[in-house]
Amino acid sequence: MGLQEIQTRIAKATRAAGRAEGAVRLIAVSKVQPPERVLAVLDQGQRLFGENYVQEAAGKWPDWRAEFPGVAVHMIGPLQTNKAKQAVELFEAIHTLDRPSLAVKLASLAQARGASPDLFVQVNTGSEPQKAGVLPEALDAFVAEARRLDLPVVGLMCIPPEAEDPAPHFAMLAGMAARNGLTGLSMGMSSDFEAAIAAGATHVRVGSAIFGARDYGARA
Repeated sequence: MGLQEIQTRIAKATRAAGRAEGAVRLIAVSKVQPPERVLAVLDQGQRLFGENYVQEAAGKWPDWRAEFPGVAVHMIGPLQTNKAKQAVELFEAIHTLDRPSLAVKLASLAQARGASPDLFVQVNTGSEPQKAGVLPEALDAFVAEARRLDLPVVGLMCIPPEAEDPAPHFAMLAGMAARNGLTGLSMGMSSDFEAAIAAGATHVRVGSAIFGARDYGARA
């Protein structure tokens, strides 16, 4: 499919939703992609990328940042507390704040550094036991606690259950964000980003539709 077609579809969906041009940011999910594919997308002008693994990001993005001015990389995968220090130095935003222990760790690091990446709280909108994320009924209290810790929470993130219509989950996330005075909505992937844009997404996370299928066996 490629970057240009995804950008065209995002622009069309944004217009169809009656939203301003540029209201939606495309996160090109480059995890486990061969360097030549990522470099091709960088050469086309894409500057916002998403990574799932701290070590993988640390191994490739410092050099690419030096080569391509304006690059930003967001953490979109589960973050282990013991990787938090490295993560806050690598990423401009973390989309997976999902538990009190991680909030406390990030607050401690922010105080020591005098700065923090932007943070999105991951919400388990489907209340799936196997999935990370704050449960919907606990979200308001969690956001309040994160703010008490002076964390820069800018929005919410979700990954709807695979077997369900994503639209109600996107609507739920938008409602929770509005209720908590948050403007960022990280939702929508390759198969459903247009529905997410219709529901108010500000960040969509698209990988395989831009880069092609991933080969996880190639990951170090």
